[in-house]
Amino acid sequence: MMPRWLSAILLLGFGAGLLSVAWGGYRAGTLPGGAFGPFRSWHVSREENPLAFGLFLALYVCAGFALCVGGLLESLGMAPALRLR
Repeated sequence: MMPRWLSAILLLGFGAGLLSVAWGGYRAGTLPGGAFGPFRSWHVSREENPLAFGLFLALYVCAGFALCVGGLLESLGMAPALRLR
């Protein structure tokens, strides 16, 4: 088992990272959408494909909030600590 404080910090950090990517992508108008090859990434643009942009933005925001809530619940002792195998 990982210590509770460390797993809470990891979850909060990853959640904050996803929320910062979502905020930066919302302001810039492009979000990273995945890998398109060995050394290139695919970006979703608001102008080219607004439906995919909205979908990826919602995905980033929901995942970021879920990780942050999980980290807060874990720091309060309401959720189990992360397991390392």
